[in-house]
Amino acid sequence: MSAPRHPLHLAVALDGPHPAGQEPPGPDGARRYDADHYVRLARIAEHGTLDFVTLGDSFARPGPDALAVLARVAPATARIGLVPTVTTTHTEPFHVSTTVSTLDWVSVGRAGWQADVSTTEAEAALFGRRPAAPPAEVWREAGEVADVAARLWDSWEDDAEIRDRASGRFIDRDKLHYVDFTGTTFTVRGPSIVPRPPQGRPVIVVDATGADDGAADAVREVAAAHADVALVRAEDPQTAGAARDDLRARARAHGRDPDRLVVLASLPVELYAPGDAAGLADLIGDWHADGAADGFHLRPADPARDLGLLVDTAVPVLRERGLLRRAYPGATLREHLGLPRPANRYALAREAS
Repeated sequence: MSAPRHPLHLAVALDGPHPAGQEPPGPDGARRYDADHYVRLARIAEHGTLDFVTLGDSFARPGPDALAVLARVAPATARIGLVPTVTTTHTEPFHVSTTVSTLDWVSVGRAGWQADVSTTEAEAALFGRRPAAPPAEVWREAGEVADVAARLWDSWEDDAEIRDRASGRFIDRDKLHYVDFTGTTFTVRGPSIVPRPPQGRPVIVVDATGADDGAADAVREVAAAHADVALVRAEDPQTAGAARDDLRARARAHGRDPDRLVVLASLPVELYAPGDAAGLADLIGDWHADGAADGFHLRPADPARDLGLLVDTAVPVLRERGLLRRAYPGATLREHLGLPRPANRYALAREAS
């Protein structure tokens, strides 16, 4: 296994592992409607200098969508990255790009999105446009959505807005670009209706091991080709490390620098006492030392209970061992992850011509 970078990256899921519609009874079950609950959790994670929080979503999930909830969280936080799940199936790619871009503007450069797909007939019936497709097929479509979203974010050069009141010109039209993208199920002309986001391109996250066997290879290809962060679910460091090496090799085959793909081991967490959190710190340190991952995405059983214990007990231990930073290195999610702000492809092409 290749050695990961230091310090390690740490992220947390805010929604717990309960399937949609099967949340615990009582107050916990109502939290999916309560943005203030997620604000409180995100602030705890921010106090622990975690890179980002994720919030799951699907068409079957009742209540506000995850992207809208984290847009509410954004002005109530200052540094933590915000990564909602966005389902690309049955969703117009143009809308994916604009809504994620808006979250990046609202959060001043802290947005990401976790690409996901829909494979059920019940969810397809909500839209009535086409039947459900096989998992591998919709994951290949998700890769195309990620591709065209990045192109739409680049369709405005960084200095396309001139805002010249004297001449009445708001935009330099020479610095707006048509993307003219044709996918297997959609076409997008562009340009975007939203200026290029603060990060250039918001961070793309893919759960690279969350699909069934029929789509496993397709998911890894999407992660290797398009993701900034890949999540790997594994029960031991050897499996996680092998998945990381495979993803880095695939990224290299796509012509990417594998060091620009952050691979996080995604682990379920259930903490009841400070000793449990200290044990988690030991596990994280051991896995990281073994080269299993660049960091960890933790999925608490009860975020309201577990996240406080994680930040109050495990985070100080990791800091003492020099594995976790004590302050954010910058203001954007890309800076937290050690990823550069991407150059605009159309500006580069114009300069080269």
